[in-house]
Amino acid sequence: MRREDRKRVVIKGAGDLASGIALRLFRCGFDLVMTETAVPTTVRRTVAFSPAVYQGTVQVEDVTGVRCDSMEVVEQTLKERKIAVVVDEKAEIIQKWKPDVVVDAILAKRNLGTSIQDAPLVIAVGPGFIAGKDCHCVVESKRGHYLGRCIWEGSAIPNTGVPGLIGGYGLERLIRASDDGVFRGTVSIGSQVKAGAVVGYAGETPIHAQIDGVVRGLLQDGVLVTKGMKAGDVDPRCAPEHCDTASDKAMAIGGGVLEAILSWEQRAMALEGRTAPEQDRSASKIALVLLAAGDSRRFGSNKLLADIEGKPMYRHILEEVERLPKDAFCRRILVSQYPEILTDGERSGFRAVENRESSLGISHSIRLGLEALGDGEADAVCFAVCDQPWLTHTAIAGLLKGWRESGKGLGTLSFQGRDGNPAVFSRAYFGDLAALSGDRGGRRILLAHPEDVYRYEVAQERELTDVDEPLGHHLGQE
Repeated sequence: MRREDRKRVVIKGAGDLASGIALRLFRCGFDLVMTETAVPTTVRRTVAFSPAVYQGTVQVEDVTGVRCDSMEVVEQTLKERKIAVVVDEKAEIIQKWKPDVVVDAILAKRNLGTSIQDAPLVIAVGPGFIAGKDCHCVVESKRGHYLGRCIWEGSAIPNTGVPGLIGGYGLERLIRASDDGVFRGTVSIGSQVKAGAVVGYAGETPIHAQIDGVVRGLLQDGVLVTKGMKAGDVDPRCAPEHCDTASDKAMAIGGGVLEAILSWEQRAMALEGRTAPEQDRSASKIALVLLAAGDSRRFGSNKLLADIEGKPMYRHILEEVERLPKDAFCRRILVSQYPEILTDGERSGFRAVENRESSLGISHSIRLGLEALGDGEADAVCFAVCDQPWLTHTAIAGLLKGWRESGKGLGTLSFQGRDGNPAVFSRAYFGDLAALSGDRGGRRILLAHPEDVYRYEVAQERELTDVDEPLGHHLGQE
């Protein structure tokens, strides 16, 4: 594989589980940069790339990691087919290097700053993340039946604070600091110990093993520890050779991350075939569906009829659409439960579609709009909502033009990383739209296919603001 064809991946964290991920991805041809703190606290040091921080280089199985202190050294290390390890606690290299994939493998049990906007594909390992909000995919990290599985919606199993059983032992496996102080080990990783044996010191206080077994992990000397902090672990299975190879858990999680990346690539390839970006889409026919059927629960009354700058809220977008060229949309459909809005929409050239079951959520309005389109000439549909009174026709026109030129299957307005309405869906996604349920709108589809989304940046954040409460309280999107 040519280097320019390799996908770029940043792995946040370089401990033993992150290193299992790195081994899987490296062997499959990815370029990898791993971030770490200035003083790593990895205990399974013989199978982690984090020791490169203080050793300069480290080898895990058949793969070498190198500490890199500049982008020039990073590029040279990758060229030599090694893993680049950088001291970068805030993962600032993401902005400099622009990776295709970011993997949060810190295993902090909470999100320390990872955003779904960090890369086209963001994967997080373990609890503390919500797929579709913090990242695109979560990989389960808890030992058991679900270990290594990809979660594209929702979260991993919550942290219990109790490690998984190995050889029948859980908490007893851990070596914990007995006091505050500087750690100093008295045994080596791979040594066999008995329960009660001294394996190190926290300051002047001895630290004891709790069970018989092989010392599988131990902190490096010189780390400042606090009482109760994990300083190592003992494996009761007594197989010293396991200390030199990535664990079953690390490799299972690595397999889950690899699956997430490859399935994302497969979807991208399929979508390229479906959307045919090489075709001239300047003549693509786009239908407009305006959604005006919400129950306005937070507003307290029908917000769409509320006076905004001298006219009912819903009138603003109708008038902005009227300012667009007549051929901007091949069809214009308005879905509402309100007779006065439907009547006004018909006068403005829209086909009025009544929603008699608004309690079914926005997905029902979407299906009604699609049904009104039928199997006609529309190559795509643009969904917009009627509670964005400051949206301009200029933004709508920019979205349509940019989407046509992008060759993408999806398009949305955006402001500094925040997406909003309207959104465009090519015919390839009509089935996904029809399959939505409850109060889940098209945003879910955009999150599921980040590689196929075109974003048009609006000039002012106000254009994306929808009105959900009176007195100027603007809370989110319909």
